[in-house]
Amino acid sequence: MKVTWLGYSGLLLKGDKINVLVDPHFDCEDDKIFSTQLDIILLTHSHSENLDLDCLARFVGRQEKRVTILASKHAYLAVSERFPEQNCVRMSPHSVWSVNDVTFYAVSTAHSESSAVGFIIDDGDRTFYITGDTLYNFDVIDDCLDLVSSGVDVVFLPISGEENNMNPADAADFAYEIDAKLAVPVRHGQSVISDFDFDDVAVLTPFEETEI
Repeated sequence: MKVTWLGYSGLLLKGDKINVLVDPHFDCEDDKIFSTQLDIILLTHSHSENLDLDCLARFVGRQEKRVTILASKHAYLAVSERFPEQNCVRMSPHSVWSVNDVTFYAVSTAHSESSAVGFIIDDGDRTFYITGDTLYNFDVIDDCLDLVSSGVDVVFLPISGEENNMNPADAADFAYEIDAKLAVPVRHGQSVISDFDFDDVAVLTPFEETEI
């Protein structure tokens, strides 16, 4: 899987089976990023630093086909009004969507927006867990392990300790609790990376594509 971190919680995932955009919010002039042909857009919640409608419009405007947008309740309300021509799907915890032999599971979060969700992506070979903005929470951990009892292969998780998100210590404990093979921190400044103590970590550079 090739991953580009778009800042904050934004991600662009490109695989053999599917291309996925997550929580777009950024200012970038790299036309190659916006011209990526997407299969799915995932929106964990509607806070402005996770859902930038103008940024999303730049992606949508470059697509050659109708795009499916899987979104939490409040994000769904925003995108279905702005992009009625796209296939907008409202997701809540335990909702499932499959495309191109890849399955997307919506899971719970513990965040200040009550309808926020995370996503577990299963492409048949590996599992990728996008926690979304969340605190360390036993129900959130149980929700993940109910789906992936052996642990996830890759987890993308916030470590800033700000705006109702896990701090580095709690994020590392969270990654251990779900038996993640690889942890990818998002929504952070470089100052907290050294405090994120996990065995196998991929530290991404914004707007640089990385193979994980």
